[in-house]
Amino acid sequence: MTASKKKSVLLKIAKYLGITFAIIFGLLFLMPIIFADTIKEQIKKTANEKLSAELNYSDVSVSFFHHFPSLTLTLTDLNLNGSAPYKNEKFITAKEISFGINVASLVFSKTVKIDQIYLSHSFINVKVNANGEANYNIYKSTKPSNPQDSTETALKLEKIEILNSKIIYDDQSTKVHFDAFGFNYKGKGNLDKAVFDLYSVAKIEKLNVIYEGEPYLMNKKVDADLITKVNVNSLSFFFQQNNLKINQLLVDFKGKFDFLKDGYNMDFVIKSDNSNLKDVFTAFPPKYVTWLSKTELKGNTDLLLTLKGDYIAAQNVAPDLNLDIKIDSGFVNYNKSAFPVSNLNLEVKTKVPSLNPDLLVVDAKNLSLNINKDYLKSKFYVKGANTPDINGEFKAKIDLEKLMQALGIPNVVLKGSLTGDVKANGKFDQKNRLFPVTKGFIDLENGYLKTLYYPNPITNITIKSKIDNQKGTFDDLKVSLKPAQFTFEGKPVFVEANLSNFDDLTYDIKAKGELNINKIYKVFSQKGLDLDGFVKADVVLKGKQSDAEKGNYSKLHNKGTLELRNIGITSEYLPKKFIIKEGLFKINQDKLSFNNFLATYGQSDFKMNGYLQNVFNYATTNTGVLRGSFTVFARYINIDEFMSSTSPNTSVTESKNGTTSTTPQTGTEQTGVIIIPANLDVQLTANAQKVYFDKLNLLNATGNLKMYKGKLTMQNTGFNLIGCNVTMNANYQAISPQKANFDYAIKASDFDIKRAYNEIEVFRKMASAAEKAQGIVSLDYQLKGRLNGNMEPVYPSLIGGGTLSVKDVKVRGLKMFNAVSKETSSEAMKNPDLSKVDIKTTIKNNIMTVERFKFKFAGFRPRIEGTTSLDGKLNLKMRLGLPPLGIFGIPLTVTGTQDNPKIQVGKKSQDLEETKDSDE
Repeated sequence: MTASKKKSVLLKIAKYLGITFAIIFGLLFLMPIIFADTIKEQIKKTANEKLSAELNYSDVSVSFFHHFPSLTLTLTDLNLNGSAPYKNEKFITAKEISFGINVASLVFSKTVKIDQIYLSHSFINVKVNANGEANYNIYKSTKPSNPQDSTETALKLEKIEILNSKIIYDDQSTKVHFDAFGFNYKGKGNLDKAVFDLYSVAKIEKLNVIYEGEPYLMNKKVDADLITKVNVNSLSFFFQQNNLKINQLLVDFKGKFDFLKDGYNMDFVIKSDNSNLKDVFTAFPPKYVTWLSKTELKGNTDLLLTLKGDYIAAQNVAPDLNLDIKIDSGFVNYNKSAFPVSNLNLEVKTKVPSLNPDLLVVDAKNLSLNINKDYLKSKFYVKGANTPDINGEFKAKIDLEKLMQALGIPNVVLKGSLTGDVKANGKFDQKNRLFPVTKGFIDLENGYLKTLYYPNPITNITIKSKIDNQKGTFDDLKVSLKPAQFTFEGKPVFVEANLSNFDDLTYDIKAKGELNINKIYKVFSQKGLDLDGFVKADVVLKGKQSDAEKGNYSKLHNKGTLELRNIGITSEYLPKKFIIKEGLFKINQDKLSFNNFLATYGQSDFKMNGYLQNVFNYATTNTGVLRGSFTVFARYINIDEFMSSTSPNTSVTESKNGTTSTTPQTGTEQTGVIIIPANLDVQLTANAQKVYFDKLNLLNATGNLKMYKGKLTMQNTGFNLIGCNVTMNANYQAISPQKANFDYAIKASDFDIKRAYNEIEVFRKMASAAEKAQGIVSLDYQLKGRLNGNMEPVYPSLIGGGTLSVKDVKVRGLKMFNAVSKETSSEAMKNPDLSKVDIKTTIKNNIMTVERFKFKFAGFRPRIEGTTSLDGKLNLKMRLGLPPLGIFGIPLTVTGTQDNPKIQVGKKSQDLEETKDSDE
């Protein structure tokens, strides 16, 4: 072929290639334009049909060049909300999301098939509430009505790519939270099948994992190479081969995860075999990072974690958790200590069936280490939490200072020579009085303890203890503490104790020393608690618990003194701190006597003399009853301050008319009733200058009070109220923190009715007709009923009766008498004056029944009887006897309310409806 012909052929080839490329590039530009409307319409239709969540975006474009050579539909500034109950919150936001479209299907069948997804600069916010309801259930799984519809948009993925994104997963049902920053992911496979293999590569620049508020992984770098089998129909994932690298720790992860209707099914196996001990610590929580940078670590580690079963929060169903840890030939040396830990061996198998701590099994076959020739060896097996089976051994001969330095334990300095040899095997069951068969000793010499919370240490700590139990019962348990001593702030404290037969505790205790409770508590400071005060003791206690219970005090040998100053005492029964300002206890046998004992509680002050009995039995057992007798003098007592307080999420509240309702109490505090502890048998003779209780000011209160088995009894109690001398006998007992029963009998002679109405709230409610009255009344009444959580009477529960005597009473402007005056055209009835009348009433089911009573004034002889409700309704029958002798009279009925009485001539009226006690 000649040169000219060759040139001609090359020109033709170039020409045709140019035309071909021009056509291809033309199609690349024209196809998106031609099919743009079809693609956009089909995508919009699919989104409306297949998504149950709100989707928004700012712009949409179709191009071959965005992810060349794929034809992609790109949505800019995408916002996709979550499913219920998170429909108004963002699920996915992204700078852009692109959908790769199958070109062949688009050209030949005009079907939009999406086979690729590209997500960049996105934020995926996954939320699951406490009931297991998630925000990711946005895809409608309904079948198409016409499967042959060729225009249906298909979502059959072959590739997923996520670039530089952030994922936050917050599951309140499992208390699991994790953050993934700088998340990059590429996944590919036959994603158009119902069951396919997904090959994935993932990189996370920063991973945070938090469980129940505690960080486990923080700022960890993760590389993952994964093969996952996905079943689209059942929405399940089978992790076949997954190699993870968390910082330097290599982890093999296999398992299965299925989405259920209201939870998950999981079967995970996470293991790391023959890892380096230091690599393991690189994956630990961040608080160990500083420690690791200064620590030399060696040793081989095997880790195995399995999690298998259903997790359904609403049904309280949880999977089984197993965790096995093994360390061989470990070596730990913090900050180049001269005495490193060597031969560190650990083998622990832990099982938590159904994530239930009560079913916990911990099998620690070996925990041992050496520091030169010093050693610590232990093994134990524990099954159960409430009544655990225990089989364990502990042996040690080690210098604690060297151990602390080698391990680099922060914030505490601990020294001393610790030796011990203890074996225990059996069940601990307090209810059935079982204790593991135990024998051994633990000794500490030259002990020293210092923390960050207090500048001075506890020094010269010596503990020599023995424990022995051969039968596995409480009655065979023996504990010896000879001696135990320490020095704090220059003050030595000595304790010796022999305890045996914990069913009938036999004790021999000697204690002597001075202790500043406030300062020593700061050594062990704990947030949320506070203790203070000073104690000086010199006591000898020797005897048996049964002799104390039976009153065989001659067989006891208890004596000594206990001096207290500024001791703060808190109790579950009291909302405030009870402070003993000063007091000297003298111990003699089973009696604890004290004189001029000064104490305060809130605004209240007390000066007490008396004694307590059965103190040791009360302090060491749950059944011991504290007996005592006191004489108490107080200048001021605020009883309201003794009321307990609770703050439940929801509570059943009871109104004064006896109805109940369940109301939320979020952030509110409900006052509780006063609770008398059941294990008290204490008598008090009280004398208080002023007592404040429920808006009442009682003066010169005296009386005898007795607390026995949770019941408070007041006998011959007297006080002055609104200038009137009152005597009362009463009983009170709490039956729950929000409910109490009471009964009392009260006598009050010649008190000013107007002053009672103005100053006594309960009097205004129960005798509201006295608003316009003036004069002198006396009361002799008996009443019993129930108090609600605010120490207020529940009116339908009240039962009782008595007499209200009035004399020289002037009634002015009372609406009932005004209405009677208007009905009978008698001006004299407006403001009657009563010389002397006894009004007898009874109360039951929220109704006060008024027995017939008569009075006379200005020639009239009225007679009144009937009923009134405690919430102000009236049903009174009245006969107005006319002058001169009342032989002729007008029958009247008084109905309506005390604020709006209705008067009618006649005898017929409708009975008031009773309100029975709902808690009867």
